[in-house]
Amino acid sequence: MSLRFSSHVLNLHSAKHQTFFNRFSSDFITRIQVSSTTPYALPYSPLNKLSREKFNHRPITASVTPSAETVESSSFRAKKPNDVNVLVVGSTGYIGKFVVKELINRGFNVIAVARERSGIKGKNSKEETFNELKGANVCFSDVTNFDCLEKSLESLSVPIDVVVSCLASRSGGVKDSWKIDYEATKNSLVAGRKFGASHFVLLSAICVQKPLLEFQRAKLKFEAELMKEAEENGGFSYSIVRPTAFFKSLGGQVELVKDGKPYVMFGDGKLCACKPISEPDLASFIADCVLSEDKINQILPIGGPGKALTPLEQGEMLFKLLGREPKFLKVPIGIMDFAIGILDNLVKIFPSMEDAAEFGKIGRYYAAESMLILDPETGEYSAEMTPSYGNDTLEEFFERVLREGMSGQELGEQTIF
Repeated sequence: MSLRFSSHVLNLHSAKHQTFFNRFSSDFITRIQVSSTTPYALPYSPLNKLSREKFNHRPITASVTPSAETVESSSFRAKKPNDVNVLVVGSTGYIGKFVVKELINRGFNVIAVARERSGIKGKNSKEETFNELKGANVCFSDVTNFDCLEKSLESLSVPIDVVVSCLASRSGGVKDSWKIDYEATKNSLVAGRKFGASHFVLLSAICVQKPLLEFQRAKLKFEAELMKEAEENGGFSYSIVRPTAFFKSLGGQVELVKDGKPYVMFGDGKLCACKPISEPDLASFIADCVLSEDKINQILPIGGPGKALTPLEQGEMLFKLLGREPKFLKVPIGIMDFAIGILDNLVKIFPSMEDAAEFGKIGRYYAAESMLILDPETGEYSAEMTPSYGNDTLEEFFERVLREGMSGQELGEQTIF
């Protein structure tokens, strides 16, 4: 779930949390492009830290009773893929759909957990979900309700070898982040362990290295508990995947620029960079984590092939593909700080605006922070330290969007405007 607001950022969340960020920046940038009015810089307003003490958390040990059989199940890595049962949660999300398809293509027995009304705003029926996840054993349940999830898995009457979580908050709001990025993901771990899972693959986000947002704190809390579970149970392991920006999070301006609008960037266009990775390539990397012993008990940051690209370079690439002279609109990042300051003050009067304030902070974060590894020695983002994977390039993606549009790249459910 790694996005960049300055280039028309999702999932997340994504992951999959990345869906909200696309809509937020889309509205913001579209309004700038339509008006072509350059705002002026305004003073920065500090971000407020939000408490997470109010959320109730289910201890892993409350429902997990690892037996000798569970410990021995780590031998699943010696099996052929068609003998390995993989439970995928977040299967109908943006990345989850690619992961399910990749696992099926590799021959795994995939159990895909989905809501009865899946997709954005529950637009997909059961039949549509079956078609979308063709080849998987679809299990309709609710990952936010542990008892419901437990009963659903029990009804399958099959052991689980591996859990792959592609869950991510769609909105990025405070309560939604903790409900999905922490609580629902933990429900999946606890339930998976009860039915034999000895490995957990987590789709996280590279941006959790610098946690200023609530969804990042929620993800980090679960990551810590996942690692603790592996430390305390020798037969259990994990792989934490932290990807950089997805292609879809960088494609929101393509059609606008094609229509003659300027390419919008914050600051000088060099504030944030990333090594974007395609959804199929990321799904392939996640599938590698199921059986690859060199990815056991590791945090795995991952980017796509090629050099890191700034928003300025992405814009130049797009204009080159269109055969046009570059036309940029540079927006002072202070405009974001001003909006955040207003929202923070409004929250004091109207607590119900808590999420709106958080959305503003999300936008500001992705306008300024690179989606690369943060070098602990220098405190700077490092393209050289960020691993590359796959073959798909952003230039190829831009070419396809110019031909076919952004069909299938649905935006999230929330917008601040």
